[in-house]
Amino acid sequence: MAEEPVVHSHPEIMGGTPVFVGTRVPVRALLDHLEDGDTIDGFLDGFPSVTREQAVSFLEQAAQAYIGQLPRAA
Repeated sequence: MAEEPVVHSHPEIMGGTPVFVGTRVPVRALLDHLEDGDTIDGFLDGFPSVTREQAVSFLEQAAQAYIGQLPRAA
């Protein structure tokens, strides 16, 4: 069974910036918080319309996509 999308992009929502589904919160906001040393809890406190499940699922999907692109050892 396919996972429900947690991120989408639509030209009429935030000019097409990828946002968490059901919100106007850009995915970049989560990444910026984490890059600045904040926790997922800190991000969620500032953006209560994003669920923990959405944030974790996005990070898991991003990790899987990244790992899937790594070259395999010969």
